[in-house]
Amino acid sequence: MGLFARLFKIGQSEAHAAIDKLEDPIKLTEQGIKDLKADLSRSLEALAEVKAMAIRANNDMNRYKDQAADYEQKAILLIRKAEKGEIDPAEADRLAGEALVKKSESEGQYISSKKDKEQFDKSVSQIEAKTKELRRTISNYENELKTLKARDKVNKATINLNKQLAQVDSSSTVGMLERMKEKVAQEEALAESYGSIANESKSVDDEIEAALRKGSSSQSDALAALKAKLSQDNK
Repeated sequence: MGLFARLFKIGQSEAHAAIDKLEDPIKLTEQGIKDLKADLSRSLEALAEVKAMAIRANNDMNRYKDQAADYEQKAILLIRKAEKGEIDPAEADRLAGEALVKKSESEGQYISSKKDKEQFDKSVSQIEAKTKELRRTISNYENELKTLKARDKVNKATINLNKQLAQVDSSSTVGMLERMKEKVAQEEALAESYGSIANESKSVDDEIEAALRKGSSSQSDALAALKAKLSQDNK
């Protein structure tokens, strides 16, 4: 194989390894969960900010509403004071007019704040819906990850077991057992051989002594029988 062919094979194997790594479902799921949690964090931050703006718009709306009512009340008081002769009517009209202008401005700001609040409330609803959807998606992915990990563990255990079984050579195992039987039989024969050799190695003196012991035992038995007979005759 040429140099370029070997380089191509090496590059091809590395590419396959990289693809296998990229396509690992567990790693992909973990990365997906990580990305979704980052999106969820950003959504929660945006939700908090928009809610804060909605609260501020609501506070402004109430404040401008109170201001409009307050300016109207002041204009009424100025007119009544002029009617009672407590202040100059022309001055009262001028100040009452200014109060009504302020009232109009406050009412305009109230309407603007109300529109802002409605828009913020709409945004809050949209972000909350997105946040709930993200939570559901993350929960589904986490459940899927648990299933994938369990399946992966079972698959790896099965693969390892199959590898071990595939590596078992039945013929060699049978051959090993046969050799073991042959070895045991040979050792048994050797033990028997040593036993016979031990018997053959007895000296003549040992045989004589053994015979004498056997004979003396017979004589003792005969003598005992004779004594027993004599004792019976005397009776």
